[in-house]
Amino acid sequence: MKNHVLRPLWVVIAAIAILLLVRHFIVPSDFGVNGDSFTYGFHRLSNVKEWQDFKIKYRGKEYCTECHEEKVEENSSSKHRAIQCENCHGPAIDHPDDPEKLTIDQSRDLCLRCHADLAYPNNERMNIPAFDPEKNENHQSSTEKCIECHNPHKPDLEEQ
Repeated sequence: MKNHVLRPLWVVIAAIAILLLVRHFIVPSDFGVNGDSFTYGFHRLSNVKEWQDFKIKYRGKEYCTECHEEKVEENSSSKHRAIQCENCHGPAIDHPDDPEKLTIDQSRDLCLRCHADLAYPNNERMNIPAFDPEKNENHQSSTEKCIECHNPHKPDLEEQ
């Protein structure tokens, strides 16, 4: 064969050899050993153990019920019943040991995550009461916390 054909062929062969050598050092030895049935073999077997050892951060309402049954019952009869406790109170991780008491975010920003008046197409919104402090005289003060007038476990204004 002529050199103009052999040179590119040797370059391609060398590139493939380098790629396979690099792959040998980068790809973990347990990659793909779990069989083709699990994500087409693109899976690292030790990943299962890593996920089993991963510390749970959010526990859910069932975990809170053990110590705060009355608050969970109060919340479950309110408009906020679909919201998990940790959305507002923060992750329970090792609570009540560390931290002993969860810090509660009482800022307006927390409430505005759901209750901000956003311009949805065709003026359609989920059934969440929303407000715009610029347009609503009752919510003009940006320094007042929502919880000064609204109980998050019973969010109706009249109930507090």
